[in-house]
Amino acid sequence: MKELVLFIAKALVDHPDKVEVNEIKGEKATVIELKVAEGDRGKVIGKEGRIIKSIRVIVNSASAKMDKRATVEIVE
Repeated sequence: MKELVLFIAKALVDHPDKVEVNEIKGEKATVIELKVAEGDRGKVIGKEGRIIKSIRVIVNSASAKMDKRATVEIVE
């Protein structure tokens, strides 16, 4: 999951070298934290949050195939 989010985020932003992804595994779910440069945050979120919602749908679908649960959060 981490590599998937990293690949998508790097394709969207102007500064792909500043993209950081951390994966926090819990008992029932995994939280994927996405950190991008300040100026790129809007590009990852998108108009009315459409892009980040799409990223979350992709990650949820991929994690469901592996019988797991994952969520994506944008952190500062």
